[in-house]
Parts: sequence; C-alpha cells; structure tokens
Amino acid sequence: MATPSQAIVSRADRITMSELKEENMYPADIHPESGCRLPPPERDQLDAETQKIYDVHMKPGGHSIRGLRGPGGIQLHSPELSKTRRPLGRYLRFEAGFPDRVREVAILITARCCDCQFEWAAHEHEAQKAGVPELTIEAIKHNRSLDGLDADDALIITLGRQIFRARKVTSETYAQCQKLFGNRALVDLVALMGNYASTAALLTAFDMQLDPGVEPPLPV
Repeated sequence: MATPSQAIVSRADRITMSELKEENMYPADIHPESGCRLPPPERDQLDAETQKIYDVHMKPGGHSIRGLRGPGGIQLHSPELSKTRRPLGRYLRFEAGFPDRVREVAILITARCCDCQFEWAAHEHEAQKAGVPELTIEAIKHNRSLDGLDADDALIITLGRQIFRARKVTSETYAQCQKLFGNRALVDLVALMGNYASTAALLTAFDMQLDPGVEPPLPV
C-alpha cells in the first residue's frame, strides 16, 4: 500500500486526467495535479511575498508536510489568507511550546472528529515519530474507550471529543485541562484544534484526495 507522498508530485511523475478516469481513481471534478477541485496555484500569478510561501511549500523538509498538494496549495488561491494563516499555523505547531506528542494527539483527535481522511493520513506518521503510542492512535482512530491510555493523552482526546462532538466541555474536563496546561497553553491548545478543524473544512469543501493507491485510513 502506498503512503502519502511528500509535496506535490513532479511533472514527470504526474498522472494524467485520462489515466485517473480510466482507473476511476478520482471524481470527475478533481484536478489530477492538485488532487482537489482547485488547480495547482501558479507561482507567476502570485505577488513576491506569496511566492516565498509557495517556495517554502516546494522545499523538501520544510514545515509543510504535504507541500502544495494539501491545504497549503488550497490557501494560496487566496493569497491574503495564506499570508495570515501561515504564521498562525507556525506559532501553534512550532512556537507555542507544546511537546510533539501533545501537539500530534490534539491534531489526530481533531482529524478524527472531523472524519478528515487527508489530515489523518498526513499526521498519523507524524504522531508515531512524536512517540504517540499505537494504543492511543488506535483508540482515536476507532473511537474506542480511553481506559488504559496515558492520562495526558486521554485528557486531550476527551477535550477534543467534547469540543467537536458533545459541543460542551464539562466543568470536570476543563478543570483537569486547566490544571495540566495552565491558561495560556490551554488557550493555545484549543486554538490548535480549531486551526486544524478549519483546515479539515478546506480539505472537505475542495475534496482533497488521498494519493492514488492509498486506502482511507479512518473507518467512517
């Protein structure tokens, strides 16, 4: 089974629209190069500042997991949005001070609650690299009981489930989160979840596809 690729595919490796249609890989309204309903952004149509963002997405090993084939490419169709969201995302992911494990558990529970296959596929491996136990990942993926999980992992998952599913965070959950994270970090944690929920909305509206040959990782 193929794994999610890094960045947008090179021109030599791109699959043509006719090939995709013949194998029924993508719906008819999906652009084969972007993997979504929008075409890839054109660098020469962007201003100098946004071209720098484009170039960062094209750079291997940058902060963008999927390069232009993902939310970064979608957002470049609205240059001002891209300029605004990129520093926010950078702060929440890399500058807010979260341990990698905390960050990735928060992102995974958000992706799971939004049933966002692409977001999950992009971050499951990141969570594994961050040391999130498979037991935690599987509990999130399959909506399982949190019994036996690390207490901090379980608390983040509970917070996410209450925000996105129950639409109500209980006083008990809030008190536990406030004690663990403190005011500033808790605000940032919820903002991180909200940021990835908005990313999931973009991916859903523009029907971002998994790479050809990759099976949907989430049971829905």
